[in-house]
Amino acid sequence: MSRTFRPICRASFAWVLLLATIPPIARGAVEDAPATFTPELIAQLQVVTQVAASPDGEAIAYVLAVPRNLKSEKDGPAWTELHLVDDDGRSRPYVSGEVNVSQVSWTPDGTGIAFLAKRGSDESPSLYVIPVDGGEARRVLAHKEAIASYSWSPDGKKVAFLASESVPDDQKKLRDQGFNQRVFEEEWRAVRVLIATIGDDEADEPKALELDGSASELSWSPDGAHLAVALAPTPGVDDGFMKRKVHVVDAESGEVVRALDNPGKLGPVRWSPEGTRLALISAADLNDPSPGRVLVASIDDGNLTELAPGHEGQFEDLTWLNETTLLALSSEGVQTTLRELSVDDPSRSEVVVQGPVIFNAIHRPSGSETIALIGETPRHPAEVYRMVQSGSEPERVTQHNTVLDDLRFADQEVITFKARDGLELQGILIHPLDREEGARSPMILYVHGGPEAHDRNGWLTSYAQPGQLAAGRGFAVFYPNYRGSTGRGVAFSKLGQNDAAGKEFDDLVDAIDHFDKTGLIDPKKVGITGGSYGGYASAWGATYYSDRFAAAVMFVGISDKIAKSGTTDIPEEEYLVHARKRPWEDWQFFLERSPIHHVTKAQTPILILHGEEDPRVHPAQSLELYRYLKLVDQAPVRLILYPGEGHGNRRAASRYDYNLRMIRWMEHYLQGEGGDPPPLQLEYEVLKDDSAS
Repeated sequence: MSRTFRPICRASFAWVLLLATIPPIARGAVEDAPATFTPELIAQLQVVTQVAASPDGEAIAYVLAVPRNLKSEKDGPAWTELHLVDDDGRSRPYVSGEVNVSQVSWTPDGTGIAFLAKRGSDESPSLYVIPVDGGEARRVLAHKEAIASYSWSPDGKKVAFLASESVPDDQKKLRDQGFNQRVFEEEWRAVRVLIATIGDDEADEPKALELDGSASELSWSPDGAHLAVALAPTPGVDDGFMKRKVHVVDAESGEVVRALDNPGKLGPVRWSPEGTRLALISAADLNDPSPGRVLVASIDDGNLTELAPGHEGQFEDLTWLNETTLLALSSEGVQTTLRELSVDDPSRSEVVVQGPVIFNAIHRPSGSETIALIGETPRHPAEVYRMVQSGSEPERVTQHNTVLDDLRFADQEVITFKARDGLELQGILIHPLDREEGARSPMILYVHGGPEAHDRNGWLTSYAQPGQLAAGRGFAVFYPNYRGSTGRGVAFSKLGQNDAAGKEFDDLVDAIDHFDKTGLIDPKKVGITGGSYGGYASAWGATYYSDRFAAAVMFVGISDKIAKSGTTDIPEEEYLVHARKRPWEDWQFFLERSPIHHVTKAQTPILILHGEEDPRVHPAQSLELYRYLKLVDQAPVRLILYPGEGHGNRRAASRYDYNLRMIRWMEHYLQGEGGDPPPLQLEYEVLKDDSAS
């Protein structure tokens, strides 16, 4: 596939020709569209991953993830393209094809779109700018290490950026000679803040700021005087989760002028329009599983004030409307809202937009009324939305995946049910597409990970989520937000702490009982699947609760809580926001809450899948469960390992393979003859000449 680096300036014949050269399934053609979902269609769905409104509010730049065509392209993660949609709703690609664009922003004067990419002779991602009115993208900043993120000075003359410390030349030479051993967790390279002057030619050697710790969350203040930087003690993931603190740094001297004492996990950090305040999304305390509280501090004193205290939801993104008012995106149960918050009246929390669209991100450039959003619904994945001002009706302005327009969708419904102890819970049900009235259907329970996450009433179909694919094949699919999920306030998200696999997984069985009582499902034909903590739930369902599940698909899941604590890259996070005790404080508890402890109960056929390079949940967790189940030999078990994949699959082939194996396992044991596992080999329809295209 060719590379495109010139913008198309008009919706002209050239644009029509460009569309004609792109495979129909990749660009949303509806001719000969299948009546229901297929794994091949799911493998080609495009998703908007970032939005950035222009300074004048007349256009929105966005990043579009485009999966690779497995038949014609080398396997790998989705390509990420730069597109632009104008105020008339015309969308066109600016940087497209076999490209990986990230960190999109506008230059301060609005004449160009900046992005990170590795192009041409680049050894690592560099900073590029492409003119909005036409022309080639120009590299404005390169560095010997990858640029991780960046922020423009308000006058556009400088760029602050993040990059890891370089490996000394003598160490590089030794590695080239074969001395490539790693000293575990002692050879970390801190992420540094550097500042480069941008001119007509490529930037000169940047200046590094001497800051203690490893940096992230970099942004330049609107007055150009300061930088906001989040610093953690080390570059380790665990410290990044639990110990990042926001610092205000003098942009000229590099001195820290203010350190904020934000507690626990940290989310986005945003400057107020005049640069006198910082707003950030933070955890409520060190034991809060997820950042979801809005805190505001004046840079004069650094004192933090919580806005909307006691909010029974989770704030996920925010932008300033003026010096004292913010617009915040909040997940509340299975929906999202946009709320205006006030610095002058911290208790104020006014809903300005509520449903039915599920929003994932918002962006508003300072001085503009236009607000760019990423939104999804049960009928389409993430697209670009626009609001002309706060409180106006969001308008969808991009139309990718139009192939979905001709598909039959199963009904999707918000369900409320009660756990055995009376706790009210929510979830999302996708009904079987062609269920006969009164018939009981097989059900797949999809359990989200975290558990500090939640499913919302939006798009719920992907390579790992059975969603509309399973519903089209006769399954009911339920997404439970069990206790410990986010979106219902801090107290609810802590309900599963110090009780792994306890009441939280009892909630899953209570959901089955609920649908059994309604007559929707056959309780003897229920499957369970999920990744990470959802994989833990799947392993628990196949062992401890084996009498309740007829099939299980476990993905990057936990089977041994003792070993997991000693092999994960986030042991402190595991302790502070999950277990709340160390294994040596209660070995028996950790053992009893491990699926391996219950393998002699296992009667459930289980498919286990794992990335071989997973640092979060070591693949030994899957190997251990597989080996014990084989030795007990009471139920079918199969283990699939994906080389090069980590905590979730990124490559197109791995995702497609997973989706095929997951749905085939469920069909075989919940709808088919069962018995021995289905054949080992798969038919990859996407590689055939007559595949969906």
